[in-house]
Amino acid sequence: MEAAKSKAGRILWVDDEVDLLRPHLMLLRAEGYQVDPIMNGQDALELLSNSSYDLVLLDEQMPGLRGIEVLDLVRRFAPRLPIVMVTKSEEDSTMHEAIGRRADDYIVKPTSPRQVLSVVTRILAGPALRHEQIARDFSRRFGELRELLSSARSWADLAGLYSELIDWDLKLEEAGESGLRDILQGLMTDLSRGFCDVVEARYGEWVHEGGDDGPAFSVDVIPRFFAPLLTEDPVALIVVMDCMRLGQWRAIMPLVSEFFEIEEQLYASILPTATPYARNAIFGGVFPDELAEMRPDWWERGDEIGYNSFEDQLFEQLIQKTLGEKLPTHYEKIFSGEQGEKMLGRLSNYLSSPSATALVFGFVDMLTHGRAESRLIWEMARDTSALRSLTVTWFERSPAFRALKLAAKRGVRVLITTDHGSLHCHRPATIYAKRDATANLRYKFGDDLRVENPRAVFMTSDADELRLPPGGLKRTVALCREDYFFVYPTKLREYQNRYRDSFLHGGVSPDEMVLPAALLTPR
Repeated sequence: MEAAKSKAGRILWVDDEVDLLRPHLMLLRAEGYQVDPIMNGQDALELLSNSSYDLVLLDEQMPGLRGIEVLDLVRRFAPRLPIVMVTKSEEDSTMHEAIGRRADDYIVKPTSPRQVLSVVTRILAGPALRHEQIARDFSRRFGELRELLSSARSWADLAGLYSELIDWDLKLEEAGESGLRDILQGLMTDLSRGFCDVVEARYGEWVHEGGDDGPAFSVDVIPRFFAPLLTEDPVALIVVMDCMRLGQWRAIMPLVSEFFEIEEQLYASILPTATPYARNAIFGGVFPDELAEMRPDWWERGDEIGYNSFEDQLFEQLIQKTLGEKLPTHYEKIFSGEQGEKMLGRLSNYLSSPSATALVFGFVDMLTHGRAESRLIWEMARDTSALRSLTVTWFERSPAFRALKLAAKRGVRVLITTDHGSLHCHRPATIYAKRDATANLRYKFGDDLRVENPRAVFMTSDADELRLPPGGLKRTVALCREDYFFVYPTKLREYQNRYRDSFLHGGVSPDEMVLPAALLTPR
């Protein structure tokens, strides 16, 4: 019976007044913990070097080695072992020193057995209890989510459901609930299908007529979300993370929340969900057909990569148009650490006087595209969870995070957003096209495009329906729905082998279209 109880955790309690701790020891043992009391720091170090413990309760004031000294020595060979300091001192300096030396908690004597049990339970059993609660909460919510999904017909309903499912995915991943995540993926698949049906039926209406039930689009990001910051304060920063999914943003949000209060809204990327279209729409505030009419010399270059060469000019013009007055603007694209360092050197000046600053970071997009070309990146980012994890790892040390912290220090408000997301694609959709067809894997323009499976594609010959520039009487636009990607019948096996399970963008799915526009207010 005792062996089974010890599974709750093994505790080393280091205190020179161990005889006074009998009530505490009895309660902990009654709750299933194995507790080894010891009276001095030197003996504790010997025990810890030869035995495995789950938690140390460490008295701060002992003869010989002080608790703080023991803490320092333990951290050298057991950096992750939870340690709780126990002391008679109520001085803030003692508490600050303990926490600064990486104690996990701090208890002031005299303390009751129940207080100690509460701290021990939180540290040792807390994660498991939280994970069990998450699993119960999701199981209770599952039926409600299915009902909501079956009746969702509007952008707000579908985007809201997608947002909630993203949060559940993060929670269930943290809880290690792989089985429930599989169930959640079934909901996500159904949501994606319904979302694509609604977009296919309503997109033309939304981009032409707007309406109360339609989304804010890429063209609305600066007028609706960013410009109001400049009307209240003449200094503001917009950060665009190229190709960032909503789930990736939610994964880095806890890091950002240490420095900012966050108000998040959702908006929709325009179609195609690709940088030449979506990001120009953000900085220009116009749809592609309007931009092509305004600046035909830009659009007729015929090189999609070059379409984003003029975002600095678009940004300057849109800020002046939206505010009704001229305001200095700064615009930078950052694709490397070296560029990031140079940008950070200039950012301080940008934020020191009235101006609107835009920073575009390309790492997430480079990671997403590089996965298809590099076996190493493919292995590191095998699925959405791994891609999120890599994004967090990058962001913690990135110039993007350093730029945000600088803005927080200066008291400058920030809008952080993205131009489009990406989708983990699994199913090939065979398309028949002439040589004039574009090469993109999630969207294609060309004459007389035909697909083998019409349900896999949102297809139209009316460019005006998508607010795209006209391209001739026979020109067709084909956008992959859900998790499909295009393959040619002549290169079927090659494309399937190369691009199946890739993260792609350009088509219709909530992963690509439902995006955050998060207002950050310095704490």
